[in-house]
Amino acid sequence: MSILKVVFVIIGTLIGAGFASGQEIYVFFFSYGIKGIAGIIISNILMGIVIYKTLKIINKNEIKTYKEFLDAIIPNSQMQSLKKIINIIINLFILITFFIMIAGFGAYFEQEFGIDSIIGSIVLAIGTFIILMTSVKGVVKVNEILVPILITFLIIIGTISIKEIHILNLGKYITQTNNSSFILSAILYSSYNSILLIPVLLTLKKYLKNHKQIVSISIITTIIITTIALIIYLLLVKVDVDITKLEMPAVYVVSHINKTIKYIYGFIILGSIFTTTISLGTSFLQNIQKQNRKYTQAAITICTLAVLFSGIGFSNLINSLYPIFGYLGLIQILRLIVSG
Repeated sequence: MSILKVVFVIIGTLIGAGFASGQEIYVFFFSYGIKGIAGIIISNILMGIVIYKTLKIINKNEIKTYKEFLDAIIPNSQMQSLKKIINIIINLFILITFFIMIAGFGAYFEQEFGIDSIIGSIVLAIGTFIILMTSVKGVVKVNEILVPILITFLIIIGTISIKEIHILNLGKYITQTNNSSFILSAILYSSYNSILLIPVLLTLKKYLKNHKQIVSISIITTIIITTIALIIYLLLVKVDVDITKLEMPAVYVVSHINKTIKYIYGFIILGSIFTTTISLGTSFLQNIQKQNRKYTQAAITICTLAVLFSGIGFSNLINSLYPIFGYLGLIQILRLIVSG
């Protein structure tokens, strides 16, 4: 059972608003045409390797903090400056993404229901703070409940929506709009996701018992996340307008099926934002502070700041900031793969 708990936390971290809305899948995979399918497979295999190597290192070296993790993959004492830079980058990216997720939650309510975005942001900030006060157990419990529901709905909606698409004739549906390397894009996708994911994995050490578990977690996660990514990719095939002008292309497709499914997918988007937000909040707080009193103060601070910054949208983040952090994350991912 602990295997599934870890799997659900990992998937809950990965399927944030950008993923579930289809924006990430479009930018990193769909824009490369039919080659994007190969990109999805390559990217998620690489992500599976990152998960396996990270959990193995954490379990083997009894690692509890991100600093200890960096010492394990970059053992050279003369590279302390590099470690400090990487640590700053990781914390900055996690915090920015945490803010963006809360802003996105409010923006969705304003877009769909006409409710002031600040209200939605406050609701998520309060909910996130409550879960953060329960520490890792609360995060695991929320993901244990929400993620299976999200996965089930995604598969059902995907099946309904893509049933008219003939898999063997995908080429006629998909027009390649990007001539750059789809392999590089796949690597960058894995790289920036590893920036968010590795600190979260550090919080799950107590659920790891042996090497066999780690292998199972890596394989199961890879299969599930690849399946979901392919479903969203196929959803994008049905976009009948200029996809570059859509902030949430998968939502556009689903909204044209029927209203019930549209609202269910809205639940998926909001649930994805929530699971990602609490995972990011937990990993950030445990990375910077271990004392309980200061942990609470830090949680209040980041949740309050997130509301104050809720006027910032998150669509530009996916298109510009994520690839940048993807390049920066290559240092970490390369060191991780070559480490013991």
